[in-house]
Amino acid sequence: MAIVVEHEKRKKEILEKSLELFIAEGYEDVTYQKIADRCGITRTTLYIYFKNKREIFSFSIKQLTGDLERQLLEIIKEPGLHSVDCLKKIFFKIFDVAEANCKFFKVLQMYLMQLEKGGVDINERIKKRVIRITHLMSTIIIRGQKKGEIKNVSVKDMNDLFYSLIESGMFRLGILNQSNLDQMRSIINFTVEQFRG
Repeated sequence: MAIVVEHEKRKKEILEKSLELFIAEGYEDVTYQKIADRCGITRTTLYIYFKNKREIFSFSIKQLTGDLERQLLEIIKEPGLHSVDCLKKIFFKIFDVAEANCKFFKVLQMYLMQLEKGGVDINERIKKRVIRITHLMSTIIIRGQKKGEIKNVSVKDMNDLFYSLIESGMFRLGILNQSNLDQMRSIINFTVEQFRG
């Protein structure tokens, strides 16, 4: 059991250091050797954990989204939090994490472009990564509608609207080089309030 725990701990350290490297140098400029050097291990040892650079980057994305999901679940579990306020807190948390990792979104953009050139359906890839977050939003919306805290409108339509606002925020960070999402926070605040029951 201790070996498994140590293996997972080492894997997480590799992912954290790799993500720092990807952010500093960009996806294309990072090599497998650079990752090994950053982690203070040999390439051979790195192969024990990951088969290639793409797998490392993919796991880094999973780690980032997994950490975010855990934080969002904590918000959802807050007792006595009105559903509309819960939605706002969730959006603001997503934006906080995105701002803290804004350089990562530039790297992610380059990575997705490279995948697309290789014939990968990037829309499908992105959906797989965010489906749990959209399910969390649906949970809050349904719970809020049952309590009368959120207007009784299509959950799917609300989710699509909210998700498009998140995408807009990521676009502003990754493509438009905006360093903060304060304007998006105001838009979210206004939009979510329109659904208060």
